[in-house]
Amino acid sequence: MQPLKKTQSLCPECLKVIDATIYEENGKVYMQKTCHEHGEFRDLYWSDYRQYIRAEKFRQTGEGLNNPRTKTRKGCPYDCGLCPNHKSHTALAIIDVTNRCNLRCNVCFANAATAGYVYEPTKEQIRAMLINLRKNDPVPATALQFSGGEPTIRDDLFELIRMAKELGFRHVEVNTNGLRLAESVEYCKGLREAGMSTVYLQFDGLTPDVYKFTRGIDLVDVKMRAIENLRKAEVFSVVLVVTLVKGVNDHQLGDIIRFAAENFDVVRCINVQPVSICGRLPQEEREKMRITIPDFMRLCEEQTGGKIRMDDFYPVPTVVPISKAVGALKGKHYVEFTAHPHCGMATYIFIENGDIVPITRYGNVDKFIESLKKVYEDAVQGKERKAKLRLIAALRHVKLNFLRKYLWRVIREGSYEALGDLQRRSILLSAMHFMDPYNFDLERIENCVIHYAIPDGRIIPFCTMNSIHRPNIEKQFSISIKEWQKKHKAEICAYA
Repeated sequence: MQPLKKTQSLCPECLKVIDATIYEENGKVYMQKTCHEHGEFRDLYWSDYRQYIRAEKFRQTGEGLNNPRTKTRKGCPYDCGLCPNHKSHTALAIIDVTNRCNLRCNVCFANAATAGYVYEPTKEQIRAMLINLRKNDPVPATALQFSGGEPTIRDDLFELIRMAKELGFRHVEVNTNGLRLAESVEYCKGLREAGMSTVYLQFDGLTPDVYKFTRGIDLVDVKMRAIENLRKAEVFSVVLVVTLVKGVNDHQLGDIIRFAAENFDVVRCINVQPVSICGRLPQEEREKMRITIPDFMRLCEEQTGGKIRMDDFYPVPTVVPISKAVGALKGKHYVEFTAHPHCGMATYIFIENGDIVPITRYGNVDKFIESLKKVYEDAVQGKERKAKLRLIAALRHVKLNFLRKYLWRVIREGSYEALGDLQRRSILLSAMHFMDPYNFDLERIENCVIHYAIPDGRIIPFCTMNSIHRPNIEKQFSISIKEWQKKHKAEICAYA
C-alpha cells in the first residue's frame, strides 16, 4: 500500500467528517477511513493509478469568491453557502425549479419520486436566486441549468428562461427526460424562442433493457422522437447525459459515441455520470457496482477500436491556463474551471469525413498548455509584447489546418460566441463522477465548480447538496402534496 495523500471524508452512516487516506494498491487508487462509531470503510477512488497521477499534474487552485455567502462555523461540508474556504467560481449554476416528475426513476439525485412533498420555488424566488448568482464576485455566473424533478412540468418554464437571459445568463440549459419534447415540435420551438441554449437530455443507452433498469420503462422511442423534434425546431445543441451503471449500459459507450457522431448536427456533448451509490451497501456489493472515470476512459478506447484513447482525455482544469492567458491579455476576468483534477475528464472529438478524430490528433495539448502558462506570467507582469510573442510561438504546437479552422477565433476574440462556434464544430466527450458518502473527498468539494442556488441565498456545491443538504433544504421550502393540489386546483399525475 502506497499512501498518496491525507484528506477528509464522511462516515457513510452518520455523515460526520472523518480523516481519510488515499492510497495506491495493485495499480488502483483507494480511499480508506474509519469512524469511531461505525467502523472502517474502504472504497475504490480511481481504477487506474497512472491516470490518477497524470490528472494530478493539471491541478489548478482557484481564488474563490470575494463575497462568500456564509461564514466558517462548523467547517466543510456543513457551512456550504459558498463559504470562505471555497476555492472556485461558479462555472455552472443549477436551480431546481420543481421536484415533481413524470417518471419514477431507479437512479435519481433528487429522489424526486419518493419525497412525499412538493418543492417548487416561486417565480419570485427563482428571480432572487438568479440575481444572487449574478452577484458573484469577481466573476458573475453566466451558465445556468434549470433542473428538477422535471423542469418541463412547469407551465412557466419559458418565462423562467427569458428571465434568466434578461438577467445576464448567456447559457441557459434545461435538464430533461425528454417526454414533453417528444410530444411536440412546437414546444421545442418555444424553448428555443424563449432563449434556451442547450437541452441536457437524459440518455442512458440505445436499447429498451437499459431504460427498464435505470428508469423503469422503455424510453428509446421517446429519446429518438425528442431528438428529431429538437432538430425540426432548429435546436442544434443537445447534450446526451448518460448515467453509467456497471453491467447495465457500460457496454454501450461506443454505440452512444457513434450515435452522437451520426447526429452531429444536433448533438454537442456526451456527458457520462458514473452512478453514485446511495443507501447502505456492504463493500462487496459496492465493488460490483462501482465504476470510475478511468473505467469510462478505458471502455471508450476498447469500444471505439482505439480511435479514442485513454490519454486523449484531460481533467477539467487543463483549460485554466487558456482562460488566464486570454483574460490577462484582454484585461478581463473569465470563469476559471478550477475543478479538482479527479472530478472529471474530457476530450473534444471532431467528425472528419464521417470518422471520429480526437482533438489530440491536431496538436500537442501538454506543450500548448505549458506555453499558455508562460503567456499568462508575462502578461500579468506587464510584458504584453513578450506575452503576445509567446502566444504566437505556442501555436507551433497546433497543426495549421486545425488552428485556422477551429482555434484561432477563440484565442483572438476570447468571446462566448467564439467558444460557442468551436463547440458547434465538435462533440465534447466527458465524464463527471459525482461523489457519494463512500468516496466523498472534502478536497474535491472545496474546488467544486457546479453549484446549486437555493431560496435562502446560499450557493451549494453539487456533491454536498446531493449527499447532505438536499432533504433539509427541500423540506424547509416545500409544501404538502395536498396543499399543492389545493393551491393549483389540479391533480398531479406524478410528483415527488
